[in-house]
Amino acid sequence: MMGAIVLYEPDDLMCHLLREWLTGAGYTVYGAAAVDPNIRIGLVIASISTTGVDRDTLISRLQREHPEASMLALCSQARAGLSSDGALARWLGVDRVMAKPLRRGEFLATVASLIGPSPSH
Repeated sequence: MMGAIVLYEPDDLMCHLLREWLTGAGYTVYGAAAVDPNIRIGLVIASISTTGVDRDTLISRLQREHPEASMLALCSQARAGLSSDGALARWLGVDRVMAKPLRRGEFLATVASLIGPSPSH
């Protein structure tokens, strides 16, 4: 199930933090602009808004670009404690949704549930 992770996070500080958490846990992480087409992507992590057409366009584009990858949506408008694979995830058309702000342990557990444990753990 393992594969690389593509991270679509427009906020530089959040992007740096997520990359640090993921690489620290042993995952290989690529930014949106640095994806080699020969790399197998297992997970797409995208920061989204629950409102607006841009969200649907982004999700559709990412699913076309990485059709075999699982998708984790990060959303600051979602409420903490929501079921990560519940109604909101189904409505958005993604595998899981996590509310921001994130907790490192919970975030990494969700990543592992979607892509498997990192090769170094």
